[in-house]
Amino acid sequence: MKTNFLLFFLFLKFSSALAQEQVEVFFDFNQSKINADSQLKLDNWIRNSKEVHVLRIYGYCDWKGNNQYNDSLSLKRVEVVHGLVEKAGIPIADNYEEKGFGENFEQSLVQSENRKVIVYFEKQKVKASALIPNDSQQTLTEIAKTAKIGDIIKLQMIHFRNRSAFIIADSKPALYELLCMLEEHPNLKIEIQGHICCQLAEDIENISTSRARAVYTFLVQNKINRKRLSYVGFGIQKPIHPIPEKTEAEAEENRRVEIRIVEN
Repeated sequence: MKTNFLLFFLFLKFSSALAQEQVEVFFDFNQSKINADSQLKLDNWIRNSKEVHVLRIYGYCDWKGNNQYNDSLSLKRVEVVHGLVEKAGIPIADNYEEKGFGENFEQSLVQSENRKVIVYFEKQKVKASALIPNDSQQTLTEIAKTAKIGDIIKLQMIHFRNRSAFIIADSKPALYELLCMLEEHPNLKIEIQGHICCQLAEDIENISTSRARAVYTFLVQNKINRKRLSYVGFGIQKPIHPIPEKTEAEAEENRRVEIRIVEN
């Protein structure tokens, strides 16, 4: 019985570890400031980590210097990274842990690989309802009255030229409906999300982000405070239908712009 329980416990621990991901950033010798290459890497991770939370941040040093100094330096590195993550608005888990290991770990023969911080994170399970105005026969303004933080609203009838972010003329009514919603709900903050269809590879041309930015730009040009808006492109990461799509109708549903309620 004890053996079965132990095996079950180990299975749970293994499954939990598989769900976790990590990003590593590196430091120059005797520095607590992230080096330039790693800063770019961290910035890119932050931009693409809208639905994760940070579980642990661990810091490390090379073996040069005494143990006390290296312990202190590894913690400073952790604090620097934690500050950047927190400033970017990446959520921190309730059971978050941070630790500085100094030089007390299995050192690499390449000293530059030992001067690092590892951020462990996992994707959040966000439950968000997809609200589709045309199906519910409600306007965006009506939907906004009952929308909750995290809700997703699919914008109908916003169309773009093929493989571009140019919004075609028949999209204007839908854009002005979105504008009216924001004007009539001055406390509402949204994230504009772009999606594409059909491509098996990643969004190499970054069209999904460009399309989300085009909607953002329209709203800013029409006097909506940019502090109420943000935008992100998900490429093919969140298709409604599996890619490659079986029909043009499926492709059309995957090729979409949505908004997520951030504050209401």
